Amino acid sequence: MSTDESQPTDSATASASARPADTPRSLAEALRSRADDALAGLLHARPDLLNPVPTDLTQLATRAGTRASVVRALERLDRFAQQVAQTLAVAPEPTTYDEVLVLLAGDDGDPAVAKALPRALGTLHEQALVWGPDDRLRLVRTARELLAPGPQHPSPTGLGPTVAEATAGMSPTRIQDIVAAAGLPTTHDPVSAVQSLTALFTDRARMSALLDQAPAESVEVLSRLVWGPPYGQVTADPARHLRWLLDRGLLLPTAPGTVVLPREAALHLRAGRAHRAPEPTPPPVVAARDHRPQVVDATAAGQAYTALATVEELLKEWDEGGPAVLRAGGLSVRDLKRTAVALDLPEPLAAFWVELAYAAGLVASDGEADERYAATPAYDEWQELPAPERWAALATAWLSATRTAGLIGGRDGKDRTLSALGPHLDRSAAPEVRRRVLVLLAGLPEGAEPDADSLLARLRWERPSPAAQDLRSRIAGWTLNEAELLGVTGRGALSTHGRALLGVDDTEAPGGDAPARAAAASRHLAPLLPQPLDHVLLQADLTAVAPGPLERPLAEALAVLADVESKGGATVYRFTPGSVRRALDAGQSASDLHAFLAAHSRTPVPQPLAYLIDDVARRHGHLRIGAASAYVRCDDEALLNEILADKRSQGLRLRRLAPTVLAAQADPGALLEGLRSMGFAPAAESAEGDVLITRAHAHRTPPRSAPEPVPEGPPVPDDTLIAAAVRAIRAGDLASTAPRKEVHETPSGSLPRTTSAETLATMQAAVMTGEAVWIGYVNAEGAASQRVIAPVRVEGGFVTAYDHTADEVRTFALHRITGVAELADDE
Repeated sequence: MSTDESQPTDSATASASARPADTPRSLAEALRSRADDALAGLLHARPDLLNPVPTDLTQLATRAGTRASVVRALERLDRFAQQVAQTLAVAPEPTTYDEVLVLLAGDDGDPAVAKALPRALGTLHEQALVWGPDDRLRLVRTARELLAPGPQHPSPTGLGPTVAEATAGMSPTRIQDIVAAAGLPTTHDPVSAVQSLTALFTDRARMSALLDQAPAESVEVLSRLVWGPPYGQVTADPARHLRWLLDRGLLLPTAPGTVVLPREAALHLRAGRAHRAPEPTPPPVVAARDHRPQVVDATAAGQAYTALATVEELLKEWDEGGPAVLRAGGLSVRDLKRTAVALDLPEPLAAFWVELAYAAGLVASDGEADERYAATPAYDEWQELPAPERWAALATAWLSATRTAGLIGGRDGKDRTLSALGPHLDRSAAPEVRRRVLVLLAGLPEGAEPDADSLLARLRWERPSPAAQDLRSRIAGWTLNEAELLGVTGRGALSTHGRALLGVDDTEAPGGDAPARAAAASRHLAPLLPQPLDHVLLQADLTAVAPGPLERPLAEALAVLADVESKGGATVYRFTPGSVRRALDAGQSASDLHAFLAAHSRTPVPQPLAYLIDDVARRHGHLRIGAASAYVRCDDEALLNEILADKRSQGLRLRRLAPTVLAAQADPGALLEGLRSMGFAPAAESAEGDVLITRAHAHRTPPRSAPEPVPEGPPVPDDTLIAAAVRAIRAGDLASTAPRKEVHETPSGSLPRTTSAETLATMQAAVMTGEAVWIGYVNAEGAASQRVIAPVRVEGGFVTAYDHTADEVRTFALHRITGVAELADDE
């Protein structure tokens, strides 16, 4: 691919005499003059240029000018940098810094534009979208093609073609007529006529005098076209005011029935501005209201505690095996509704917590034939961590996850419903937007809640690409809500532990890696969370009140013995016959339950609760159910008679086998539930006649890793890789540009070709003289390259040499060297 960035154009060659000797002729030459740190900055800003590593700077310049790479680079510019690029696309080529400043600031000037232009132009230079010194600035050809005005792709500036472009297909007679009508002397050729008309339109005084003669209707037409679009429709017999504009070239025909306002005329009417409203500075994020930082931290800590409780409740709900995995992947709508009911949350919030647990690696599919979601072994490890560290693990996973819960319930590009835990929820922009939103919050005073509209306006300025704006705006809105749910923010303002999580305004881990930031956040959060309690308050109405979070063993035991009635700052548990029977089924005895309550209650055990436990325990296991088909046995014949006489037992189809044994056609589980619904307290027994103890079976997946975030475009390379790439590109450029003696039968730009004998003789001579030589080499994979080497030893069919291209000593097989040439002597 040949571009103007890698090779000089004819026009550049023609103007060489007017260009200083040190002015680069191409983008490749401009890159060649850069320092290594500037090249590293280019590769960091545009990582797509690194795959694969360019062999030299010419190839790097060519790749930087490809359409896909330029489009990606333009989309990642802020609004003012884009406006500068758009201005360069409508400016003459090459242009000067002062001309760009006038096009952006207008005739009257704009101090804000003048102050911001060096930064924006520096960004374009750094990303190799602009090259050349300030007196000869050039926009890369591909960017000019993308941004220049055209009928099919109008410029964001609203400008049209120049006079020269619009009159390119016009007859010479018509051009001379326009020149004469504009009050200019006719010329001997159309080129000079177009130049004369252009000079008129760019002369402020003469152009103003011409427009002073225009009818009012003509001026009205120009005012409608001046800020774009510059195209209009006319009939075959235009009105008098339109004819006045057409005769003087203020409207030029581009197609039958279509006219355009020339760029030079539009710029005069705009007072020299290429953009109607330049935006040199980002819009500020303003505070909607202020809160005391202590209130923000306390609110955020409360939300953090609720987040931990919600995730634990979700995983407890799925402890014995969660919902089935859909064939296409993900959670069904019905299962999401059931989960939302179990968590007592709206479905979108339930979907968020499910996705968060998945992103943190706490939930995954079990991989069985009947695939279901379940907790992972990492969940058990997570449960053992202190509460602040558990929260930091969730918050860190949320901050870096590309999975976007806000999309759940919507439709993808193929009109498929996006389901929770489904395969199409990754959005690579999500981590960047989340972090940017929180960083903008961190820029406000402590305790300040942002105005959402100003926050979105700032994000749109920083990334104004229309294709990405809608998604980024939605992710920003979801981020504000999710950060509040998770406890990163409190009352809309960023909390102290939220700042530590970002690594800003923190003396413990400023800008550190993710583990260090998570540790700092957990240290800030720890004093704000309530300490787990080892007691409850028993009440006479068969309830227990936990005035705060309970220690894990106490909470787990109490969850078996009682049912949760309400949650909040304090949790209320209710004791029922069913809950007490559940504890007895789990292997506890009445004395165990009495001892447990006495040990963990700050109030005496109420008499009604003690009676309830004793009453249920007295009846528990009196009836025994086992697996024959199913049977009921009891030493009390009267109790079996009572069961047979009860009409509610007809569905179980019981019959007496012996005075103390009843048989049923229902299975043991159905028989057990049926008798319990009738008010009895049967116990299941094994085939040996022992009472079965029912304990919850915790279903776990095999070891699973958390889902990896999906990067946006090529991954950002680290400093080590960039430094190695810069060295390789420099060395390759040295090999390709090193002056060398001509080699016979070697076309320009190709590998040198010499016979085996000549190659061997030249190598041996280079070893003796210690000089470097230029070789062509084909490696084992068949890839050809040019190298500059300094041979050290030649033996056994191999050359040991210092390779300037790789900056190391290497061994080359002689039979893979296509040819060798001596480097030219320095001047």
